[in-house]
Amino acid sequence: MPAEIMRLHRFIAQCGVTSRRKAEELILEGRVAVNGSTVRELGIKVGPGDRVDVDGEPIGQPEAVTLLLNKPKGYVTTTSDEKGRPTIMRLVPAFGPVKPVGRLDMDSEGLLLLTTDGDLASRLSHARYGIDKEYKVVVSGQPDERDLERLRRGVVIEGRRTSPCTIEPLRLDPGTSMLLFVLHEGRNRQIRRMCEAIGHPVIDLTRTRIAHLSIRGMKPGECRKLGDKDVQRLRALVGLEGSPRGK
Repeated sequence: MPAEIMRLHRFIAQCGVTSRRKAEELILEGRVAVNGSTVRELGIKVGPGDRVDVDGEPIGQPEAVTLLLNKPKGYVTTTSDEKGRPTIMRLVPAFGPVKPVGRLDMDSEGLLLLTTDGDLASRLSHARYGIDKEYKVVVSGQPDERDLERLRRGVVIEGRRTSPCTIEPLRLDPGTSMLLFVLHEGRNRQIRRMCEAIGHPVIDLTRTRIAHLSIRGMKPGECRKLGDKDVQRLRALVGLEGSPRGK
């Protein structure tokens, strides 16, 4: 069943049956049926509720999948890298064309979501939906309360002030300190740049939670598929209704 209105040959290709060009050949050969009727014309469109058969077998887009990865250091958060660096895709089982939701830089670790659900990915990454993103951050030196309050109110990064956030000191020592950040936005290397702005650069950064999901009990590099309840809870948090479709 298509998730949206699209040309028939494109739908066949998206289902992984064959390429778009080969799908056109299948249609012209009379090997494709829509709602029980054989079609031989190119340009026909199908939409939600339409049944498509190829060689007498029904086809459909796979259900969307969302994965939770405990990203280790040393991997870039991309599906491919022109510099040849190891990417997170080396750690992800073959669940289909998943893409990362936001980023963790190569020197950071922790919770990373990957999904085929484009609507969910877009909204989870947008600050307007207020999704908690929690980080444990080790910084150089001992920031005082005035420093922390500056971060909480927001500091200017590349000409734009960061949104207000929650910061709790977990350990304050002259050598290094550990802070718990909860952000609702995810700008490029945001926490690192925030801490540099107050003169206490980041030594270590781990994302521990997104919304209700955490990496508790997961080993570095471990990846698991989210169950339907977790996915539906995430979708509800960002105002999405119903079950996602494969993208």
